[in-house]
Amino acid sequence: MAACAAIGALPGLEDGMRSRREILKGGGAGFLLAGSGTLWTQAPVAQFADVDPEMVDDLRLLQEMVVSADNLTAFRHRPVAQRAHPMPPLPPVATARLPVVMVPGLPGQPAVRTVQFDGAPGRKDRGAVIWLHGGGYVAGAAGIPVDLRLAAQRRGWLVVSVEYRLAPEATVAKSSADNYAALRWVHENAATLGVDRSRIAVGGASAGGGHAAMLALAARDRGEVKLAYQVLIYPMLDDRTGSSRPARPGTGQYVWTAKANRFGWSSLLGVPAGGMQVPVGVVPARRSDLGGLPPAFVGVGTLNLFLDEDLAYAGALRAAGVPVDLLVVPAAFHAFDSAAPMARASQNFTRNWIADLEKVLT
Repeated sequence: MAACAAIGALPGLEDGMRSRREILKGGGAGFLLAGSGTLWTQAPVAQFADVDPEMVDDLRLLQEMVVSADNLTAFRHRPVAQRAHPMPPLPPVATARLPVVMVPGLPGQPAVRTVQFDGAPGRKDRGAVIWLHGGGYVAGAAGIPVDLRLAAQRRGWLVVSVEYRLAPEATVAKSSADNYAALRWVHENAATLGVDRSRIAVGGASAGGGHAAMLALAARDRGEVKLAYQVLIYPMLDDRTGSSRPARPGTGQYVWTAKANRFGWSSLLGVPAGGMQVPVGVVPARRSDLGGLPPAFVGVGTLNLFLDEDLAYAGALRAAGVPVDLLVVPAAFHAFDSAAPMARASQNFTRNWIADLEKVLT
């Protein structure tokens, strides 16, 4: 593994943190970029001088789009981004259509749509993962990443991805209720599902990582489910980033910008992001009571808009006595691992968080 390195004044990275604190080389790109609507293929290569060379070809294929109230429908239905370096042929289990399972909602709430992958039907005492999709809180759909499916098949896990209600049509109370309902369903039906209640994890990327952090807090606060782990992949944790608090220079240029972040958080919260009316108890980065949460993986790239908030949250978890495995990827921007999965950094990054889950759930 690579040696630890410093990135300016990174908050919360004291020597006592139980974290590998590694800086991985390289990266890839995620989904559509933020901007005017033109194609990166029309831009000069020099525009990407700050980006790791292994991800530039994929980045140039991505289309710019800043999500807003005016283009939300188009953003939700944007085409899947092309890849300059596609993945090799995958086993059928990695690409098969997942079954839809409706689970009961919380009292007074509708049933929740989930898609599920069962790595070993009939197996007993196995791990389970509640997986939450990204999309800035305003887009996206339930789904399970290829590598998580493959790990679930190897280890026999049950993976449940939640089709939580999207903002702005539904604010945070409703989406959080959907996520908790799915977690509670797995926990209450553990015997039937063959799940060991002591080996249930939550995870997600981007807004999914934010929802995973909220779900971990809700589970601790309610005291009904004791989670084994939380996987926070470049999580969206702080409504103040790009609004009342400027982002670190050099971050947020690609994929997800400060403007998009303001819209996403304002839509979720129902009030302007970064303002005095924000219900601080639901924003993970605004919580000061992080003790008793499950161990966490936190991963983020140095070009990501969420760099500082993710580092600060990792530090706050550590200060509260929560074990943290932190990976920071140089020259990688938001969702670098999904559009360029063949890049060395993407493979290293994914291997690390999958390995963490395997240690905890196996």
